[in-house]
Amino acid sequence: MNPAPFRLERYFAVHEFTARYLMCSSDPESLSIADLLAFEPGSMEGLGRTWLGYTEYPGAPELRRELATLYESIDIDNLIVHTGAQEAIFSFVNSMLKAGDHMIVHMPSYQSHYSVAEALGVSVSPWRARESENWALDPGELEKLVRPETKAVLICAPHNPTGYLPDRERFDAVVDFARRRNLWLFSDEVYRGLEHDPAERLPAACDLYEKAISLGALSKSHGLAGLRVGWVATRDRDVLAGMSAFKDYLTISNSAPSEYLAAIAVRNTSALIERNMSIIRNNLAVLDTFFARYHEILEWRRPSAGTVAFPRLKRGGAERFCAEVLERTGVLLLPSTLLDHGNEHVRVGLGRRNMPDVLQILENYLRERGTK
Repeated sequence: MNPAPFRLERYFAVHEFTARYLMCSSDPESLSIADLLAFEPGSMEGLGRTWLGYTEYPGAPELRRELATLYESIDIDNLIVHTGAQEAIFSFVNSMLKAGDHMIVHMPSYQSHYSVAEALGVSVSPWRARESENWALDPGELEKLVRPETKAVLICAPHNPTGYLPDRERFDAVVDFARRRNLWLFSDEVYRGLEHDPAERLPAACDLYEKAISLGALSKSHGLAGLRVGWVATRDRDVLAGMSAFKDYLTISNSAPSEYLAAIAVRNTSALIERNMSIIRNNLAVLDTFFARYHEILEWRRPSAGTVAFPRLKRGGAERFCAEVLERTGVLLLPSTLLDHGNEHVRVGLGRRNMPDVLQILENYLRERGTK
């Protein structure tokens, strides 16, 4: 197995820790261990007592008990904790799919959603979001994409990079399609909880469908990427058995200190999400004003959820634009070429406190370039 180079991650490997300003990050503002421990008195002592031996392969029982509270139909035996969401995606594809199978993938997408499968010999059909409809998906297209060898549908909701969130009717239509065709529904829900209107939050797919696999992580919703904690929640016994066995060839078990800290984070989910959403709401208001001023060169489709947006350049290529901005200002943006979606869009991150200041640097550059 030899997956294609992960273009987005190679881009970050070069620029993420050398660029002066990040304006394309998908993870929100993080916090220190001390800040996290402050949520619970006595937790510093608890961290000090954490045993540094192997942990249980599906995750510490305490952490899984807390994670189960995020769902309606899931208990600790329906969860497998992984070292980040990436490991969980890799494990699902390698344990449940094989060469000659086919899967349908929501596009544009995070590259591991499809590259891991393609490297395994799985055929992938893109299910493309419709930009003209605010990046909506059309469930009716699934019947045109399905094949006799189709085994899975993969969606990302809330969506990276567009910030699209399906309404309940569309989401239920996807679930109904998967059920009628007896397909696995792999639902990347790492941005769940960051809906800009909480009333629009969707149920977890695993609560609606017995063959759905809900992917979660603390990197996005909780702003704790450094803990490297992700998980899958599913009622499908074959998936649980297959992914458990495959994990023996990956990390086997997770980091004990990370699992201890993760349990604190999950117990304080509401506070951490509200912290992140206050930053996002403020940044969205600033971006609305910015894009109104620069509507002649940038088309703004306001996201409905999550920490990213995907504006379109009305002239010029995104790759060249991002390179020039980085060279002239030190501001890192992400061109859509790294997301297999042409050369017209730029991913913008909404979750960092310094975004208004960085946006001002970008605006100064646009003015100097004479694009207003």
